[in-house]
Amino acid sequence: MPKLLAVNVGLPVEIPWQGKVVRTAIWKRPVSGRIYARRLNLDGDGQADLEGHGGENRAVMVYQIEAYRYWERELGRKDFGYGQFGENFTVEGLPDNEVCIGDRYKIGTAVFEVSQPRVTCYRLGIRMNNPEMASLVVSHGKPGFYFRVITEGEVGAGDEIQKIMDGPDRMSVAETDSLLYTANHDLNRIAIAARIPALSRGWKGSFDDILQASSNGMHNGNPGLTPSISPGEIEIVETPKTSGRQGVDIT
Repeated sequence: MPKLLAVNVGLPVEIPWQGKVVRTAIWKRPVSGRIYARRLNLDGDGQADLEGHGGENRAVMVYQIEAYRYWERELGRKDFGYGQFGENFTVEGLPDNEVCIGDRYKIGTAVFEVSQPRVTCYRLGIRMNNPEMASLVVSHGKPGFYFRVITEGEVGAGDEIQKIMDGPDRMSVAETDSLLYTANHDLNRIAIAARIPALSRGWKGSFDDILQASSNGMHNGNPGLTPSISPGEIEIVETPKTSGRQGVDIT
């Protein structure tokens, strides 16, 4: 059975980066004992950029220990600790190519639902001391994913992760991510993804834009992606196409 290996939290701090000061909560550290998962985040956790992080659709970020091992090999590093990728839950046994949007899991006394893949921003590059990490996570298909909290409750390292419901249409996190970020879109699969009730509003908007552009005969680029200037590099915005603050919307 999948297992919760670590629960990691952190509050925003200011970090010097490429001649600028960046406010970020990417430094997540493991906590001992049990912690309460609430509707918007975990107790003791915070986000610096509420437009791109946190909120009901992105209350808990999840990353797999298998992905840790992959990056250790790819990057030739052995210095990773839990929370290295800015995740709240470091887990064993929930790979992106098997976990599906809308899947529900019971951990401790709380219930969680998979709401969207993670969209990696430049802050991961700061945490990893590697400016290329955001693009590498996308190109290597290792995004991780977000939970929304369905039932608030306590969780702790060592808890078993029990799947209690399958998401509709069995659209994996990895496939959902690739539909938005690959050049050749399968419009039929995008249409299916856009109809999944659990998928966050921002991702639905991105897929709807792609479908609308296709119906209008437009094929230049992906309307679901918006580049924005970030300190030292170009970033893909944390939230795909949406109006308002997606973090406080729930489908």
